[in-house]
Amino acid sequence: MAKVLLLNGSPRPNGCTATALKEMIPVFEAEGIETEIIHVGNKDIRGCISCGSCAKTGKCIFNDLVNEVAPKFEAADGLVVGSPVYYASPNGTILSFMDRLFYSTHFSKHMKVGAAVVSARRGGNTASFDVLNKYFTISGMPVASSTYWNQVHGFTPEDVAKDLEGLQTMRNLARNMSFLIRAIADAKEKYGLPEAEHGSFTSFPDGK
Repeated sequence: MAKVLLLNGSPRPNGCTATALKEMIPVFEAEGIETEIIHVGNKDIRGCISCGSCAKTGKCIFNDLVNEVAPKFEAADGLVVGSPVYYASPNGTILSFMDRLFYSTHFSKHMKVGAAVVSARRGGNTASFDVLNKYFTISGMPVASSTYWNQVHGFTPEDVAKDLEGLQTMRNLARNMSFLIRAIADAKEKYGLPEAEHGSFTSFPDGK
């Protein structure tokens, strides 16, 4: 069975971001896709220190939730990352988590489906949405879209429950993501995955 991980970057496990993510879960289940929601925002997650240890050991030197989630991410077919908006950006905890998760893991993320979900009272959603999507697009992960940008509005979960368009966007996102996961699985069996070239690393030392 296909599986999608949902990361809640909010410090509130039942807040606005969680409300958006939970709106997706019944759709995934109806589509025959297993889900697991992981609360990241209420954990103590430090940022990457660029020590290079993960290149030798295959895991982050800080043995916390990042290393716990890594094998689940490797086994998953899709990843949804949700974050509240702080100062027109995802919150610091989810950014530290994503930096370390993507940098320290060396398994292929090619053709896993990614989706970002953001929550704000008013502004900053699209800027935060853009930041989160870049983790996917640098990793060969197709990005699932919906019928609007993947965002909800509200100061409380009760407010988000009134954002009917936002919740509709979440449900449509889950449907589109389910379709992409199945389509990629079918194409992989029929054609194989597209080849990804590696090895070229452009750098211009000393400004040359």
